Amino acid sequence: MECPHLEESVRVSTLVQTNTNGNTSKLCCAECSTEDSPWICMMCGSVGCGRYVSGHALGHHESHSEHCVCMDALSYAVYCYSCDEFVINDTQTGHFDALRKCLSATRSNGEMRQKSQRRRSEPLNEVENDAKKQKKELKKIRPKSSGLRNLGNTCFMSAVLQSLSNIQHFCGYIKQLPSLEDKNNKMRKVITRKQSRDGTDKDVLLVEELRKTLIAIWEGGKSAISPESLLHVIWTLVPRFRGYQQQDAHEFMRYLLDRLHTELLALLPYTSTTNNNSPFIGPKGKSTIVSAIFGGLLQSEVNCLICGVESKKHDPFLDLSLDIPVQYHNVKTTKGKENMDLPVCHLSECLTHFTEVEELEETELYMCTGCKKKQRSTKKFWIRRLPNVLCLHVKRFKWVTSFRQKLETYIDFPLTNLDMNKYILDMHETRGTTVGSNIYDLAAVIVHHGSGAGSGHYTAYVLHEGQWYHFNDSTVTACEPETVARCKAYILFYIRREIRLPDYLTVSLNGVPQARRGKVS
Repeated sequence: MECPHLEESVRVSTLVQTNTNGNTSKLCCAECSTEDSPWICMMCGSVGCGRYVSGHALGHHESHSEHCVCMDALSYAVYCYSCDEFVINDTQTGHFDALRKCLSATRSNGEMRQKSQRRRSEPLNEVENDAKKQKKELKKIRPKSSGLRNLGNTCFMSAVLQSLSNIQHFCGYIKQLPSLEDKNNKMRKVITRKQSRDGTDKDVLLVEELRKTLIAIWEGGKSAISPESLLHVIWTLVPRFRGYQQQDAHEFMRYLLDRLHTELLALLPYTSTTNNNSPFIGPKGKSTIVSAIFGGLLQSEVNCLICGVESKKHDPFLDLSLDIPVQYHNVKTTKGKENMDLPVCHLSECLTHFTEVEELEETELYMCTGCKKKQRSTKKFWIRRLPNVLCLHVKRFKWVTSFRQKLETYIDFPLTNLDMNKYILDMHETRGTTVGSNIYDLAAVIVHHGSGAGSGHYTAYVLHEGQWYHFNDSTVTACEPETVARCKAYILFYIRREIRLPDYLTVSLNGVPQARRGKVS
């Protein structure tokens, strides 16, 4: 929300307090000296711990009612106690932005001092010197795109946006759309009226803000941009994403793609496919760039164990959620560790597990059409149609009693040549839909760092023009393929080596290579 108390309750724009060790990179509570959850009063600069520690920041406000605005020194989120809400606007002179830069610089200086101390105490050997030189060379490689500034635990959004922005056919299409604010006002009013009747959405368009954000990312004029407008739209549309607490990157990605698909179906009218300059996706109500790029089709088969009646169902999907086989749940090794005897889980095992026959639980008994009642049954998934971009979500979080536990299992995944032929339905049943290559190459990986589903940090590894980059919010650095292969993947984006798009998408879009003609696979 936009807070009305800023001009009267915000005076601080620089860091003045130090912790008990004199180190400004770690702030401590003025009351209890804890370094957990430090909040800075934006009126006087005093530091108090958050309400989930001892609540001294809230107590400070209660003693000084005009001191109602504070900033989280770790996530840079701003909160107003008077409004009882997180704040997205800044003062006219930019106090928040100035303090965030100060905090960031102080944190970086603290980390550099720690690294310097380690260097002095631990002399480098020859191998370490070579690694140091290689790292310096990688730092010289600059990407064409910008990073995304963290606006307060918004790394989940940044990792997803950077991954999608490097899928060229998707990003190129969104960027070349006309301004939906100017050219589609009538259709905009229609869709927003329908949404307002649902009581969930307001007069905003996610696709328009995404278009602006992707254009800004690829302008390349800044090392990092601030996606405040896009964040504000997301807050408006989805209340559960509101605030500065950590969100799940997979849930956000699914919402983003579903919402884009819905908006584009309503906003973009049908344009004849004979017009090769058309920016529109095709027949209204049938497909969008989302379904053309990420859309696949599953076939589920349920068999009654009593009478043998088989039931088949087709379900579209935008991503596949893969379980880690139970035998790997307690394996926490990282690729490259010394203990080579520990079992390594391969991505192929997760895919095989997804397509294996399983017996349904007692709580999921199948209503058999032959027996006319619920019976024990088995279920199996086949991939009937593969998408152009295969998005694989590794289910790293599982419920243990009343909380979610993270599985730290390392998954060995290929950077190239992922062969999906063994997981698709038999050729005789889907003849003509699987013709051509079903070989995929990795384009991006989202990684969750930390132990909790509602905490931690997200970053993304992205391949662009043959070079891998690590996107860590506003910081973008080049890296080696070996670094990518060692990460504990959470979401993987694989691109089909021979992309097959509809005829109305084969036209080159703003520098995007022309797609091969053919039916959507």
